[in-house]
Amino acid sequence: MKIIIASDNHGYLIKPAIIKHLEDRGHIVHDEGTYSDASCDYPIYAKNAAQKVASKEFDFGILICSSGEGVMMVANKVKGVRCGLAYNDKVSSLMRHHNDANMISFGADFMELEDIIRRIDIFLEATFDGGRHQRRIDLFE
Repeated sequence: MKIIIASDNHGYLIKPAIIKHLEDRGHIVHDEGTYSDASCDYPIYAKNAAQKVASKEFDFGILICSSGEGVMMVANKVKGVRCGLAYNDKVSSLMRHHNDANMISFGADFMELEDIIRRIDIFLEATFDGGRHQRRIDLFE
């Protein structure tokens, strides 16, 4: 899979471990930024990543900020993106099964790295259930 990842300065420090994990699993990963731990305008990075997922340049996107909320809100403004906050394992699966999510967000200040990596794997391994869920997704637009 081709996966894009973007973060603010809070997510910057954990991105290398996530990228290594994904590459070790055979995925192609592009880091959209930020590239330092200096305060930054995270909407720029989240929006760029979301646009690349919406255009199908990338299969999935991963966003990280302090809480996970801000980057998720930015991504969901991009038509064709469905991004959820992965606050537990079950939700990480359900956002794919029920909502066909193509992006996932995390709060670096509130989640442990091992939980984030596990939830990324859960998200990527889950599949969309279709059926009645597709009818509901059609109502998103």
